[in-house]
Amino acid sequence: MANVLPRSKQLAVLGALVEGCSIRSVERMTGIHRDTIIRLGARVGNGCAELLDETMRDLPCERLELDELWAFVGKKQRHVRESDDASRVGDQWTWVAIDAETKLVPSFMTGKRDSETANAFIKDLAARLRNRVQVTTDGLRAYIVPLAEAFGPGGVDYAQLHKTYEAEPTGPGRYSPPKVTGTEKTPIFGFPVEELVSTSYVERQNLTMRMGIRRFTRLTNAHSKKLENHGAAVALHFAHYNFVRVHSTIRCTPAMAAGVASTVWSMDELLDAALARTEAP
Repeated sequence: MANVLPRSKQLAVLGALVEGCSIRSVERMTGIHRDTIIRLGARVGNGCAELLDETMRDLPCERLELDELWAFVGKKQRHVRESDDASRVGDQWTWVAIDAETKLVPSFMTGKRDSETANAFIKDLAARLRNRVQVTTDGLRAYIVPLAEAFGPGGVDYAQLHKTYEAEPTGPGRYSPPKVTGTEKTPIFGFPVEELVSTSYVERQNLTMRMGIRRFTRLTNAHSKKLENHGAAVALHFAHYNFVRVHSTIRCTPAMAAGVASTVWSMDELLDAALARTEAP
């Protein structure tokens, strides 16, 4: 069923959501009931997921950085009970790959921080690439086997960047990020170029997500209540990031830099593309 909101209202809602506004703040700003906002966000987000799945193919990426970003759905992990469906509540990690040159996000996946999700994420990523790539991750060992299996023997240049941190402060500054005291670059397989081993761009992307998706903001009550809405919000963010948002460093959108799009998309065009996929027969 088509959304009955006027087009201008739909664009206003989506524009606020991708700028990090909460559902209730959008409700106050627009006068649109939060249930309608949630339904619109979910439908457009699902369409964005299909759009990205279709367009992120045969990509010319050469240097990728991978990381996982924590959030939670429903309740924090320590409150999950045996009667809960542990796959749908508690900790949910968004696995992200970013191209260091074009800043494109070719693949992402939301799930648990385990080997099963790692396998699915790396398999999906490998299927979208045209070239041999250099990959850098943090020290999570769950990446090693999936990368070797998905890219084949000698098919990828892979290194891990291990960081050491100072002890977590205990006073008023305990919510500040810990200070990095050292790094170690460890080649895993292939022939990674040492000076290109970095996770700086994907860590900056983590900040972009926390600023642009309200349900990722720490220390608030704006967390996701349903897993489906969580995934839709992530897909909407990355579709907007890849196609609509002009990156300040490359002065175009990541999709343009990677040759996926020829122009900067408007939010109007993104909405059309998403709805065309959710309303198709």
